Amino acid sequence: MKLVRHGDVGDEKPGLIDAEGGLRDLSGILRDISGAALATTSLERLRAIDPETLPLLPAETRLGPCVGGTRNFIAIGLNYTDHAAEIGADIPAEPIVFNKAPSCISGPNDRVILPKGSAKTDWEVELAIVIGARASYVHANEALSYVAGLCLCNDVSEREFQMERGGTWTKGKGCPTFGPLGPWLVTLDEIPDPSALDLWLDVNGERMQSGSTSTMIFGVAQIVAYLSHFMMLEPGDVITTGTPPGVGMARNPPRFLKNGDVVTLGITGLGEQRQEIVAFDDWTAKVAAGEPTH
Repeated sequence: MKLVRHGDVGDEKPGLIDAEGGLRDLSGILRDISGAALATTSLERLRAIDPETLPLLPAETRLGPCVGGTRNFIAIGLNYTDHAAEIGADIPAEPIVFNKAPSCISGPNDRVILPKGSAKTDWEVELAIVIGARASYVHANEALSYVAGLCLCNDVSEREFQMERGGTWTKGKGCPTFGPLGPWLVTLDEIPDPSALDLWLDVNGERMQSGSTSTMIFGVAQIVAYLSHFMMLEPGDVITTGTPPGVGMARNPPRFLKNGDVVTLGITGLGEQRQEIVAFDDWTAKVAAGEPTH
């Protein structure tokens, strides 16, 4: 099942994708794709609905982030063997954990805004986990039962803020629009093997990243179990799980995003994203002119 959130920024409504790829409205059934709606029993009720009975929405309807009510946006660093190799880093013995601000979450096709003073904004295609049930001290062999589904994430990162300004990685990871999620939250019954998914990312049509979740160091179940020993995971929490090789900072010479670039990315079975990159001053000018902010 592919769940979505559609509509204006901050006023998204729940929906799903039917077998023909049509966008169907679920707002007459539930309030949002968040909280209790992500529980196993709720997902089973939604799966039993005939999509043909739901209103069909226009194809051009904006898709928002595929999950709402996220309180924790957690990220795992250096989680692909081939990415660690490209930047000359050792394979971590335990997951490297940091946070992205929930306020950075945006829709899959919304603009990405270069923050003030940014010179090194980078891209990272990632597989993200959406939690469906409260998880604390769970074991890896039961961890997937706490997962509502998976989605695509672009872990946008400002490398100077992240690595050259002291402190933790968080300050380079949580700027507004630095967390596009979606287009879909895909339930696990449609993803038989999360460790065998292809990932890719292009900038202006040029392939930058190409990888597979088969090179992940810590898998989905391991990550959920591990984090549950350090924090309470709640329904709607998002965990983005690291990126394969091909990031801009690892290129020779390094390459970073600039005003007017277009980033496209995707993961097998999880859909695709497209983001126009906009400098902060250009974005504020668009807002002042009354243009849509997404």
